[in-house]
Amino acid sequence: MFRFILSITAIFMATAAQAEVTNTADNGFTVKHQELVKGSAEEVWKTIIAPARWWNGDHSFSGNADNFYLVAQAGGCFCELLRKTDADNIKSAEGSVQHMRVIFAQNNKALRMSGALGPLQAEAVTGTLTISLQPDGENTGVSFVYKVGGYMEFPVEQIAPAVDGVIGEQLTRLAAVFAPEEEAETEPEDEPEEAEQAE
Repeated sequence: MFRFILSITAIFMATAAQAEVTNTADNGFTVKHQELVKGSAEEVWKTIIAPARWWNGDHSFSGNADNFYLVAQAGGCFCELLRKTDADNIKSAEGSVQHMRVIFAQNNKALRMSGALGPLQAEAVTGTLTISLQPDGENTGVSFVYKVGGYMEFPVEQIAPAVDGVIGEQLTRLAAVFAPEEEAETEPEDEPEEAEQAE
């Protein structure tokens, strides 16, 4: 079962404070996140189309990010295999899940996918995730904009911050792939106490 469904209340509580919901209506909402990634547009693109490297496996049906794959062309699938063993492939797996479908792909520039993520999959909504890449010197500006609209039984004021937290987490994880390892901070040694002088 999709872990997001099981822990929806916890996600509401954990993500509301970091929400970047840019628009809401009775039947939908928009969330947006931006980050400067320390890599070229080509490097970032290659990582984006390999979601097993950065999409959190906690937001999957199998609980394992290694089961994600993405075909970066129109009609392609951001999908997940439901495997019994690591050796299972698309033919021998127990099942599969379509998280989103690619509707626009331009190498090193933009990826747009349609799909209702997480618990929204069971609702009568449409979700569109647009990932944009903008070169900035040796870095790349990356934005994730996810728009959701349609009929759903979740209250918008609750589900919007929850989804926002999940989308923001994925962009943070993508950027972390390119983050240089932080140098271990060394604790300064305690100064030896001066011996008390005899009066």
